[in-house]
Amino acid sequence: MKKITLIVAAALTTFACNQLKDNEFIINGEASGIENGKKVFIEVQTETGFTVKDTGVVENGKFELKGETNEIDLAFIRIENENINLPLILENGKINVLIKTDTVQNSIVSGTLNNDKFQSYNDQSKIVARKFGKFQKANAEKIKAAKIANDTARVNQIMKEYNSFQEDMNKVSVKFIKENKNAYLSVLLLENFLMRQYLTPEEVKGYYEKLDKSLLETKSAKNIKKVLDSMTGNTLGKPAPNFSAPSPEGKTISLKESLGKVTIIDFWASWCGPCRAENPNVVAMYNELHDKGLNIIGVSLDKDATKWKEAIAKDKLTWAHVSNLKFWDEPIAKQYNVQSIPATFILDAKGNIVAKDLRGDALKAKVKELLGVK
Repeated sequence: MKKITLIVAAALTTFACNQLKDNEFIINGEASGIENGKKVFIEVQTETGFTVKDTGVVENGKFELKGETNEIDLAFIRIENENINLPLILENGKINVLIKTDTVQNSIVSGTLNNDKFQSYNDQSKIVARKFGKFQKANAEKIKAAKIANDTARVNQIMKEYNSFQEDMNKVSVKFIKENKNAYLSVLLLENFLMRQYLTPEEVKGYYEKLDKSLLETKSAKNIKKVLDSMTGNTLGKPAPNFSAPSPEGKTISLKESLGKVTIIDFWASWCGPCRAENPNVVAMYNELHDKGLNIIGVSLDKDATKWKEAIAKDKLTWAHVSNLKFWDEPIAKQYNVQSIPATFILDAKGNIVAKDLRGDALKAKVKELLGVK
C-alpha cells in the first residue's frame, strides 16, 4: 500500500509540474544537426526592435524555451550563428517545434490552437510556393533574354504570370480568413492586406467584424481598427480630419486655418524624387490660381529640418508647410493613412475631400473645376 501511495504521489507531482499558468508558455524544440551548446532565442518584435523572451541551449539536438506572455503575438526562433529565423505564434500552452535545419521552410510547429492553424496555412501556401519555384526556374533565362533583347511585351507577359502566383497566395489567405475567424493568423493576414491595399477598407472591415472577440485586444487587431477608423475619416465626400504641426519657422499651423476655396494637402519629402519632379507643375498651378482661391499645405515626411527647408527654398514652394520631422512615423501621414508619397488630397470650400492623388493636367483640371475657372 505504501508503494502505491508513493507512485500516486509521484504521478501527482509530475502532473502539477506540467501545468502552466494562463500566461505561461513552454516550447519543446528539436533541431537535429545543431551542435551542443549553441544558444536558441525566442524573440518578439516591438516598436524599437526585437525583444528576447527567453534563451535556451541546444543539447543532443533538443532545446527548451519558456516564459510568460500576456497576449498572443508573432514570435521567431533564432539559433546562434545559424541561418534560422522560424516564425510561430507565441501563446499560452505547450508548443512543439521541429526545425529542419536543411530546409527550414519545411519545419513543423504544433501543439496549440494557433500554431496548429498556422501550420495548416503554411502547408497550403507551400503548394503555391512549389509551383512558383518551378515556374521561376523554368523562366529565369527567358526573362533575362527578353530584357537583353528589350522585348517589353515578352517581359510583361512573364511578369503577368509571376503576379498570378501572388494572386493565388492571396486567395489562399482570404480562404483561411473566412474559415478561421478564431485564428490569430487571420488578424495578421488582414493587417497585411490592409497595409498593401489588396482589400478595400470595407472588405477588411467586413472580415474584421466577424473575428472572434478574443482576438480584438491583440496589437494587430487594434492597429487594424485604428487604420480603419482613420481611413473612414479620409474617404471621398467626407470632411478632411483637422491637424496641426510646426512650420519651418516653428509656428504651429493647422489645416483649418489654411483652407481656401480649394485646398490641396500635399504629402512629400525632400528625399522623394517623384515629389520633387512634380513640384514645378504644382508651383506653376499655384502661381496661376492662388489669387482665385487655391491654397496648398505641404506635409513633409522629412526627418532633417535643414534638408526640408532647403528643398522648400530651392523648389520655390511658397505655400504653407508643416512637419513633425518623424519620417514614416509622421502622425499626419498616419492620420491620413499615407503609405507612399507623393500623395495628395483635394478639398472643396467646405473642407470635404473630393479627390485624391491627382497629378499634372488632371490635378489642374479638377482644381479649376472646383474654382469655377475656365
